[in-house]
Amino acid sequence: MKAAEDAGSDRHVAADRAPARDAVRAEHYDPRAVQEKWQRRWEELDPFRASDDPQDERPRTYLLDMFPYPSGDLHMGHAEAYAIGDAVARYFFQRGHNVLHPIGWDAFGLPAENAAIRNNTHPADWTYKNIETQAASFRRYGVSFDWSRRLETCDPGYYRWNQWLFLRFYERGLAYRKDGYVNWCPVDQTVLANEQVIAGRCERCGAEVVRRVLTQWYFKITEYADRLLEDMARLEGNWPEPVLLMQRNWIGRSEGAEVQFTIEGRDEPVTVFTTRPDTLYGATFFVIAADSPLAEEVCVPEQRGALEDYLARVRKLTDIERQETEREKTGVFLGRYAINPVNGERIPVWAADYVLPDYGTGAIMAVPAHDQRDLDFARAFGLPVRVVVETGGPDPAATGVATPGDGELINSGPIDGLPKAEAIAAITEILAERGLGRAAVNYRLRDWLLSRQRFWGTPIPIVYCASCGEVPVPDDQLPVVLPDLRGQDLAPKGVSPLAAATDWVNTECPKCGGPATRDTDTMDTFVDSSWYFLRYCSPAYEHGPFDVAAVRRWNPVYLYVGGSEHAILHLMYSRFFVKVLHDMRMVDFDEPFTRLLNQGQVINQGRAMSKSLGNGVDLGEQLAAHGVDAIRLTMIFASPPADDIDWADVKPEASVRFLGRVWRLAAEVNAAGVGAGGASGPETGDRELRKVTHQTIDEVTRLIEARRLNVAIARLMELATAARKAIDSGPGAADPAVREAAETLTVLLSLFAPYTAEECWELLGHEASVAIAGWPSADPALLVQDLVTCVVQVNAKVRDRLQVPPGIGEDELRELALAAPGVSRALGDRGVRTVIVRAPKLVNIVPA
Repeated sequence: MKAAEDAGSDRHVAADRAPARDAVRAEHYDPRAVQEKWQRRWEELDPFRASDDPQDERPRTYLLDMFPYPSGDLHMGHAEAYAIGDAVARYFFQRGHNVLHPIGWDAFGLPAENAAIRNNTHPADWTYKNIETQAASFRRYGVSFDWSRRLETCDPGYYRWNQWLFLRFYERGLAYRKDGYVNWCPVDQTVLANEQVIAGRCERCGAEVVRRVLTQWYFKITEYADRLLEDMARLEGNWPEPVLLMQRNWIGRSEGAEVQFTIEGRDEPVTVFTTRPDTLYGATFFVIAADSPLAEEVCVPEQRGALEDYLARVRKLTDIERQETEREKTGVFLGRYAINPVNGERIPVWAADYVLPDYGTGAIMAVPAHDQRDLDFARAFGLPVRVVVETGGPDPAATGVATPGDGELINSGPIDGLPKAEAIAAITEILAERGLGRAAVNYRLRDWLLSRQRFWGTPIPIVYCASCGEVPVPDDQLPVVLPDLRGQDLAPKGVSPLAAATDWVNTECPKCGGPATRDTDTMDTFVDSSWYFLRYCSPAYEHGPFDVAAVRRWNPVYLYVGGSEHAILHLMYSRFFVKVLHDMRMVDFDEPFTRLLNQGQVINQGRAMSKSLGNGVDLGEQLAAHGVDAIRLTMIFASPPADDIDWADVKPEASVRFLGRVWRLAAEVNAAGVGAGGASGPETGDRELRKVTHQTIDEVTRLIEARRLNVAIARLMELATAARKAIDSGPGAADPAVREAAETLTVLLSLFAPYTAEECWELLGHEASVAIAGWPSADPALLVQDLVTCVVQVNAKVRDRLQVPPGIGEDELRELALAAPGVSRALGDRGVRTVIVRAPKLVNIVPA
């Protein structure tokens, strides 16, 4: 089992030891009976309902787990993620906060539609059945949700507000429709956003993605590119750095210049973006994306046949394949020449697949000496290579290796001799003076493609009228509800199944009353998840997507827990939505999630769980075999939250035994006859055990705040061992310090093993629920560590003694020993070959 950085396997082993008689007593602890009992009690008590009372003065804390997709019952990954989020939520409940910890379902999408097609059922039936299954499993798993705020995104009462928000974006010019190249999945028969294409394949079904031209709806996320990028500085230290890096790279901000090239035979110049305008004198040819309309426009008639043949091959390639650096370069000469704006040189215009039609203008200036892909293309077609940056390296034309680095400019007229930065500024100024270019910023980020050609999603609230054109559906006609289509063929045919629902499609124009047709595409389901966290604040609100006052009370989210696979899609889109809503003055913050915690994966035998690999683990079977608390505890103790857990390396049986020992501690304290708040307080009890208890409180508090949950569990195991020792060979179960230890252990354990903790709390004579019993406070007087004597040797001879804390680390002890006066005298001028540290009691120094 991979434990914490400093938990140590010896602590786990020590915590797992118990007297032989415990095996008999373990029969008295029945996890299944405890689960059934407390599930009923929690439903009666409803201890996790958040309060919206303005008079409630408790600090508000919004803790959120990424809501699940109802694809079946909960699995092992859910078990880890929700155990982590629940532990943090329960910590804040114990701290006396007014905690919002809601649950809902991300219920629209392709999996439901595909499953309905396979099983000849309706997506709604499949979805709601799975939601109820998962809801029952969540209750069984003991997660501290506020069930009164439950929502499902496929409910018309929810997606009505998707449509309302779409219309507000439309009014602000942030939702628009255009023809464009899209990623098309031939199996699911729908459009995919760039982010949904993984290594050239559909992230859902794995089919190879192809390119098609379709008229689609987009959100103008690029309008917010700079803010999305700049505001990440405020998230540093609270979001995982890899997530921030992925978002920065996806936005891909590049500074450079836009340069105008005249193409012979075309009236309008073509603008290209380059990050290296200083290399313009090295541009020896011009490349247009083969599938760009510009390529067809400028192609001379004699080359049109060659271009069409080439296009047929290009359309079979994905964007990923087209940009692979190792691919053989291919292209077609278009029979035209462009004019280099800085030297008037005629350079040939080619169509090639390594330039993409939707990057910039779909055209580039090619500088083969200083760009590897341009150089590979030039060598493939015998095009000239001209060095314009002196980097000190060999000639790229001879070596076949481009030199993209910095250096002084050569063969570049007025900017000769200038270093890169000065040359870029100078040539940009020259271009601007001549009206041939300007400084510019470009982004890798593309606008968010919304349209999906599937049924199970939010209908787009637009109708098309022959007289009025594109007409928004009025707010008072929302929601545009999906037609039922039960018994209809929902199999993909290249257009949305909604197109076949003619009674639904044909409608009246809201503007002129004439005949009109509805848009038959549905929205990308990432729209649903881009604002759901705001709806939780007022899920029944009917006058808008959310109650603005409620959102301002609870948001932004204090901690968001979920997988790193959502780093780009969901998290970027949520940030975009909140910034738009901030500009609409509907929210008073512009970042949705103050802190982000990513959990790792649960794997088995070193690989992701899969039926085909035969290494799948059924969560239901694990819960039945070991009990909920044991699985929760095992998940969290196995590793730091962000690391993967290999189920083959963990032993839930050890957690079962530990929980049994905790229960027996409570039972024996109860049997000792000293009730809660007994005649004498804990201060009259065993001082050594009290010190362990209060040091545990102090450490576990800091560990939870730092999200080092696995180490916190290790400290609880140590406290349990100390309490057991006090009972078996110390003052006994009746000692007030033992009761204090048992009560502290119970409250702290409630974060990870709520059923066991509730049962122990009741055994100890307290009213339910332990979840809101209150976090214990550490007595500073009991945190003062006694000092121990550390013997310091040089060549195995005692040369000094140090008084050090018992918990001193090896590095600190090594430094103290090397600085000790006795050691300095013994070493003299000799160096040190090695230092052996056995903290806290021994250091042996071996001279060089």
